[in-house]
Amino acid sequence: MSSPRWLADNPALRTEPTSAEEIASLLAVVDRELADAQIPGLSADGKVQHAYNAALQCATTALRACGYRVRWGEAHHRVTIQSLEHTIASDPGTVKEIDAFRRKRSNVTYDRPGAASDGEARNILVLAKHLRQDVQRWLRENHPELMPS
Repeated sequence: MSSPRWLADNPALRTEPTSAEEIASLLAVVDRELADAQIPGLSADGKVQHAYNAALQCATTALRACGYRVRWGEAHHRVTIQSLEHTIASDPGTVKEIDAFRRKRSNVTYDRPGAASDGEARNILVLAKHLRQDVQRWLRENHPELMPS
């Protein structure tokens, strides 16, 4: 169940209808990113980046299914991740964990290449896979009209 008040009152969001085709496309990106995060020989940084992107696209999928899009700007990723509590009712601890990986991904991308560990890469991959399952289940229960055929 979504939190309509947070979604409707958040100035970082705008309403925009979606379609089953868009949802299918977003889920395909999630699946591609999950697969890429598991490429043998890929650096821990690369694995973290791909698994984080999968988690971000999961959050985007849920947000789009609710009829919202994040306005582009400085906090785009943060707002998208925070929306998980209000779309699919993700546990706040899970949202905090994904947000920590948002900062890690930014760190390894812009500030400290090589800063991700293999353990962190495994953790975000597991988290992203669980999130993919949660979003799929939520879509089936709340927005079956948007489910890919």
